[in-house]
Amino acid sequence: MSDQRTDGGRPEFTGDQAAIVAALTDISERSQALVREEIELAKAELTEKATKLAKGTAVGTAAGVFVGVALMFVLTGCAWLAWYELFPAQQYFWGFFLVAGVLLLLAALAGFLAARAFRAGTPPRPDMAIDEAKLIRETVTSQYPEATIPSHPTETR
Repeated sequence: MSDQRTDGGRPEFTGDQAAIVAALTDISERSQALVREEIELAKAELTEKATKLAKGTAVGTAAGVFVGVALMFVLTGCAWLAWYELFPAQQYFWGFFLVAGVLLLLAALAGFLAARAFRAGTPPRPDMAIDEAKLIRETVTSQYPEATIPSHPTETR
C-alpha cells in the first residue's frame, strides 16, 4: 500500500486507499448535508413557535385594548350615574354599563386565548431537531446502527 507520486506531487492511491478516500468523501458530504437539514429543521421549529408567540401577543394586546375601552365606559357610566343621582331624570347610564360589560367579556375571552397561545409557544426550543440529533448520535455510536433507524420513514416520535 505505498503511494505512487505522479505529476504535481499528489499521491496516486491504490485500490484500497481509493475506496477509503471515496468513503471518507461520501461520509463528509453526507454529514454536511445532515447538518444543513438539522439547521433547517431547527429554523422551521423556531419560526413556528415565534409565530405562536406573536399571535399570543396580538391577542393579549387586543385584551388590553378591550379592558382600556371598558374602563373608559365604566368611568363614563359612573359620571352619568353621578349626574343621575344628583339631578334625577332619564337613566342614560345603563347603556354605558352594558357596553362595558360586553367589552369585559371580550377581554376575558381574548386573555384566555392569549394565555393558551403563550403556553403553546414557550419556550422556543427546536424539539424535533434535538430528537433527530439524538437519534443520529445513537446511530453513529451504536454497535448495531441499523437497529436505531425507525422502521417507517413517516414514523414520528
